[in-house]
Amino acid sequence: MILNQVIFSKKAQSRGFEEDKTSEKPLRSVVKALSWRAIGTLDTLVVSYFLTGEITLAASIASVDFVTKLVLYFFHERIWNKIKWGK
Repeated sequence: MILNQVIFSKKAQSRGFEEDKTSEKPLRSVVKALSWRAIGTLDTLVVSYFLTGEITLAASIASVDFVTKLVLYFFHERIWNKIKWGK
């Protein structure tokens, strides 16, 4: 019931222009992307090592994964910030 009120309440969703304008700056998106990618890359490294048995290959896979997904995440966040739905 409380979750329903938070999700569907116009009062909870309505924010002023100034708050929306400053709610998510590009630098914040970059920091969030870096922290999430650090966790994701560690996961990729462990899984790759488990599957290949080679730390060099696993590190290679994890490195490429880090860069590509960091860029994708950043743009994903920026696009979602422009979508008004759910705000």
